[in-house]
Amino acid sequence: MEAGGITIELTPRQLEIVDIVKKHAPITGDQIAELLNVSRATLRTDLSKLVILDYIDAKPKVGYFLGKRGEPDREEKFRLLKMKVGDLHGVPIIIRETTTIQEAVVALFLENVGNLIVTDADGHLAGIVSRKDLLKVTLGNPSASSMPVSLIMTRRANVTTVQPEDTVLDAARKIITRQIDSLPVVVPSEDGNPDHWKVVGRITKTNIIKMLLDMVAEE
Repeated sequence: MEAGGITIELTPRQLEIVDIVKKHAPITGDQIAELLNVSRATLRTDLSKLVILDYIDAKPKVGYFLGKRGEPDREEKFRLLKMKVGDLHGVPIIIRETTTIQEAVVALFLENVGNLIVTDADGHLAGIVSRKDLLKVTLGNPSASSMPVSLIMTRRANVTTVQPEDTVLDAARKIITRQIDSLPVVVPSEDGNPDHWKVVGRITKTNIIKMLLDMVAEE
């Protein structure tokens, strides 16, 4: 850590003390010494340093608690938990069901994405076609280039989606669980049909990682 522009490194024992206080606070110096199997006098310098640096806090006749530097950043954690997909998603890369496989391949590489969202003529989500889907159908099959993507796409019923009001953490869990790179962001269609969803965005691993890096950079 840094204090007044000077880098101060904690020793392994000091880090262990912080962890003990985190788990057992309030805890006395004698109890910490017992857990570490050392004498109370041995810890005097370590405890003083940690109090000065605000990793732990001492309260007379009570014991040690975590200090401000020892506590997780609750405000940032709360902000992360509350952030919505609608605050983060990007522009969707969309093609129609009638788009040919050759056109889809061109779009995939021009946009530099791992998959394309497929919609019907009315703009409702119809499916997703991935780089792997296109690779499978084109290898050793010259006639595939003129086929419509609707023949090879993953259909809507099997597509994992999120809505703008879902949390970013929910989206991240779906991405990890499904082992995919991105999710379509959808809203119910105005026609009231429960099977019709309008695509309004796309959230990706890159979006989420960039958000985390931006949050760290703000500290």
